[in-house]
Amino acid sequence: MAEKMENIIQTSHLTKRYGAKIAVNDLNLSIRKGEVFGLLGPNGAGKTTTILMLLGLTEPTAGTATIAGCDCTRNPLEVKSIVGYLPDNVGFYTDMTGRQNLRFTGRLNGLGGQELEERIDSLLERVGMTEAADKKTGTYSKGMRQRLGIADVLIKDPQVIIMDEPTLGIDPEGMRELLNIIRDLSVKDGRTVLISSHQLQQIQQVCDRVGIYVEGSLIACGTLAELEAQIQKNGTYLLEVDVEPCDDQILGMLANQDGILGIAKEGRRFMITSKKDIRPQLTKFLGEHDYTVMHLHQRGGDLDEIYRRYFEKAGQSDESNKSETKRKHGWKRKSAGK
Repeated sequence: MAEKMENIIQTSHLTKRYGAKIAVNDLNLSIRKGEVFGLLGPNGAGKTTTILMLLGLTEPTAGTATIAGCDCTRNPLEVKSIVGYLPDNVGFYTDMTGRQNLRFTGRLNGLGGQELEERIDSLLERVGMTEAADKKTGTYSKGMRQRLGIADVLIKDPQVIIMDEPTLGIDPEGMRELLNIIRDLSVKDGRTVLISSHQLQQIQQVCDRVGIYVEGSLIACGTLAELEAQIQKNGTYLLEVDVEPCDDQILGMLANQDGILGIAKEGRRFMITSKKDIRPQLTKFLGEHDYTVMHLHQRGGDLDEIYRRYFEKAGQSDESNKSETKRKHGWKRKSAGK
């Protein structure tokens, strides 16, 4: 457990300005060895700029970033040797097969012979691409390219894997397969995975902790439970309740419960605002009065609601569902040691 808590990615007052615009503002972030960490935020929030600084592809205006003790700005080649990068639209030579692309990457990283061929076979099997390995990558779907991209990243056996929008444009089944692979990179391999994304439901399934970006600033960081607790401080709770029978008497009975600030009704469902978590007392009360609870859900416990409320708290509009048009950056395949 001690190793699990060791920080492998560390930023200290990391800042990037483009003229008068602050893309990343005084970022202090610690990511633990072996965890899956999600960076959340809309277009322009600073996620991609942060990744570029971690990869040594752009210099910070101020502050520092290190990965496994290597300074990302001063020692980018050392960082590249221990970090694998999967961009949002991974590129392969389309007239080459998946196997040939992996072989090319392996040779760039100094591998060859039987060792490389065995590694390629093992990785293709791991990402579920054995049957498609000898087909040209130009025929691959987006999900297939992403899975091959993970195999490509794993060729050099990196300690850290950075992924930019890895699930974007993938069908539900392909997404499920990809998320399982990503989770295994942490659980089975002990690798650290940093994911930049705005697809909240997917991040919720796979990440140990998340950080929420607003206009270049990291405004919250933690597990879902920690974020929920932070946002509820000095705040209110919103509870959805549906009971049977839904008669006239129930509204007055609910309004008299201790801690309730207000009640609204949407169809058959009551939306109860309270100053504390009233689920235990309300469940007990309804049972004692012979009401059957058909639905009981406290908003704020899932990432979508937490994300929305942090944006409201910061006075921002949630742009997470808008399409992101980002500048495309990445390590070029022809550079030594992808």
